[in-house]
Amino acid sequence: MNAEYSRLAPRTLRGRLSLVALTTATLLIVILTVAFNTVIRQRLQHQADDELHTRAAAVATTIDTSGPTVRVLETSNDQLLDTNVWIYTGTRLLEQPPSTTAHSPLTHAADSLARQGGTHCLTAEEPDPARLCSLPVSGGRSTAMVVTALDLSPYRNSAATLLWASLCLDAVMLSCTYLLTRLSVGRALRPVGAMTDQATQWSAVASEERFGAVRRPAELARLGASLDALLDRIRAVLRHEQQLTRELSHELRTPLSRIIAELDWWQTRPRSAAETEATHEVIADAARSMRSICDTLLDDAREGTTTAPGTAEILPALHRLAARLQAPAQVTIDVRGDNVPLQAGVQAALLERIVSPLLANSVRYATSHVTVTASQELGGVRIDVDDDGPGVPESFAAQLFQPGRRADPDDGHGGAGLGLPLARRLARSVGGDVTYDPGHKPGAWFTVTLPAG
Repeated sequence: MNAEYSRLAPRTLRGRLSLVALTTATLLIVILTVAFNTVIRQRLQHQADDELHTRAAAVATTIDTSGPTVRVLETSNDQLLDTNVWIYTGTRLLEQPPSTTAHSPLTHAADSLARQGGTHCLTAEEPDPARLCSLPVSGGRSTAMVVTALDLSPYRNSAATLLWASLCLDAVMLSCTYLLTRLSVGRALRPVGAMTDQATQWSAVASEERFGAVRRPAELARLGASLDALLDRIRAVLRHEQQLTRELSHELRTPLSRIIAELDWWQTRPRSAAETEATHEVIADAARSMRSICDTLLDDAREGTTTAPGTAEILPALHRLAARLQAPAQVTIDVRGDNVPLQAGVQAALLERIVSPLLANSVRYATSHVTVTASQELGGVRIDVDDDGPGVPESFAAQLFQPGRRADPDDGHGGAGLGLPLARRLARSVGGDVTYDPGHKPGAWFTVTLPAG
């Protein structure tokens, strides 16, 4: 039943609202039409009864009941008064209309009223619809009963004419209601359609335009606010997707470069089995690093999920990063740590992803050396990365951790300005942080804080 109704229901909101308005108007008009025609029929019947009572009263003036017997007096309007009039004394019929007989249906109906006594009315349907009313006549030694009849055909014709006229008027009113409702609803929904098309266009290009800047009615204002919030979420998702793509590209560039370099070196001339095996190991290590990068960044990108807890030995991870990093010949990397073993409360892959951009950035700009120091501090561990390079310009320090920003894009060094923002975001996702010390001179000093393992 519900499926059948769904198939029959209009597809558009305008059609459904118009159908609801038409149904409501139909119910209301049907009730009003029935009530109106019922009142009209009752009114016409009362008019017929009033006319019958008036005629009966006029006939009663021609009846003499002062004597022992009832006498009907002759008047100048005898023929008019005798039309459809029956006069009884008790139950005995004294006079009846010339057009009827003693056995006609109207005479039987009149006899019934005479036997009842008092003032009553009834309707006879044969041979033609007629209304009969009785009126007792008394005031002397005898009593009489006057019964008058009236043809109901004119009254019923009038009622039928009024019924058909009201039905025609109802049809016109319902048609106008449906058309006006469709026009009004269509006009009211036109801004909604325009807003929907505009929102679709803005969402496709991640536009910053919003509906809240234009004054609208309350309902459309709420719709605009909802669409603005949806557009903001879409824009945030697109921005997050673009950021993830850039970060993956940025992080995968180094292991891909190692793979390409090893393949180029291996192809320059025939290699021994040992050299080939070493090349395979380097490529495998780079592939594992790429898989680790993808897993780490994708896990961090999933909304509503937290990074899986774990522990990582800090100093071995720092040595692996330093050995894997292709530093210039004039730059040395010094990894230092406390005598006690240090563990961070994060996975080893995540630790490498946090420290790797800082170390790569320091190696890129260092003059002669880069120092990496790991130490224990209250409630966690700390990793300091400093170099003896030119440092970060003071004017750029506030933008250092903004994605895609570089102090000097034309300095000849590769980079997309994504490593430092990624390191800070990953560190903060596990309850740590990455900071920069602008007061350190010369060079740059970065500090990583992480929960202890």
